Amino acid sequence: MIKGCIFDLDGVIVDTAHYHYLAWKRLAAELGYNLSERENEQLKGVSRMRSLEIILELAGISFGEAEKNKLADKKNAWFIEYVQQISPDEIFPGVQQLIQDLKSNGIKVGLASSSKNAGTVIRLLQLQHEFDAIVDGSMIRHTKPHPEIFLKTAKMLGVTPKACVVIEDAEAGVEAALAAGMKCIGIGSPELLKKSNKVFPRTSGINLSVLRELEIVNE
Repeated sequence: MIKGCIFDLDGVIVDTAHYHYLAWKRLAAELGYNLSERENEQLKGVSRMRSLEIILELAGISFGEAEKNKLADKKNAWFIEYVQQISPDEIFPGVQQLIQDLKSNGIKVGLASSSKNAGTVIRLLQLQHEFDAIVDGSMIRHTKPHPEIFLKTAKMLGVTPKACVVIEDAEAGVEAALAAGMKCIGIGSPELLKKSNKVFPRTSGINLSVLRELEIVNE
């Protein structure tokens, strides 16, 4: 049976991905490169430094570690500036009801985000007390598609990986969930998230019945 449900943050609970894109696009423009929304898909679910490396590869630019750290810090400062505008009104429809339903049915709820700013965002959304476990990018060594973040979250929840389902919007996140031995529900494009067990255009499409169907798949 499903005993734990682990949420990604960006693109699943709220559109902080948009603020990340604004900050990365601003940095890329400063480097003389126009980062498209399609190229930005490659940055979802991976670490800040890996995202920077992808942009530098796209732009055909190389920097030493010290300069890359400065660039990453600059992007992060812009992101924090943008994200201060966020409010509980921006939580995606259906998310809070889903969390309540999960908890009412004895299913533990976790948050697993590669972002080191996840704690700040969750506090601004006033959701910090809704999760039984929260793991962010500052608590892991390996980012998605490595399964570490999901395995760590499951351990904190006290739930075995095979009894967990992950809700993800990024291809790297889906791969990480499956590598952890968990079921995964994708949010977004079926073409990009085809490895997911199920895909919905929005989080509002998920309810307890969807999780029960995944339990049948486990049998």
